[in-house]
Amino acid sequence: MIFVFSAASGAGKTTLMNKVMPNFPNVVYSISATTRKPRPGEVNGTHYFFKTEEEFKEMIEKDELVEWNKVHNNYYGTPKSFVEQKLAEGKDVAFDLDVFGKINFDKVYSQAIGILVLPPSMEELEKRLRLRNTETEETLKLRMENARKETEFALTKGKYEYTIYNGDLEVAAAELKGIMEKYSSFKSSIQSGS
Repeated sequence: MIFVFSAASGAGKTTLMNKVMPNFPNVVYSISATTRKPRPGEVNGTHYFFKTEEEFKEMIEKDELVEWNKVHNNYYGTPKSFVEQKLAEGKDVAFDLDVFGKINFDKVYSQAIGILVLPPSMEELEKRLRLRNTETEETLKLRMENARKETEFALTKGKYEYTIYNGDLEVAAAELKGIMEKYSSFKSSIQSGS
């Protein structure tokens, strides 16, 4: 099974996924390639495959990505080899894709379950981004502008089977856990004793 998560930066998607994923040992978190610089504590090959712009463009030319996009002046994409390897191992795979990248992803993996994570409001989103204290005023403005565009696109043109409003983390986590229990192969792997 494939789960695709999308959200505007600051909606709490990563926090939500980190809270719920330990309940599903058969779900592997897909690692994206990106040209953005690592944040403190991020490790190459664990959080992202950090690439130079030249390396990323070479991956595009060699058709090594399921999907890719340029977001916040950086490239992001999903390496095909990682996805195929994990599916062949019988794992469920969770993806973190922006709403535009998911459109291309759906052309390859139409069976994926789309889960859109939204903040309770744009005001709350801006507050969360400011609390991170990782953005300049210019990048904060860009992220907010992109968040509005992404949210509108996701709600009107995206293929998302579920939308979770992440205002209360415990409530959102319970909702996500219920969705994943419905689709994950984890239950069947328990029953078969593997």
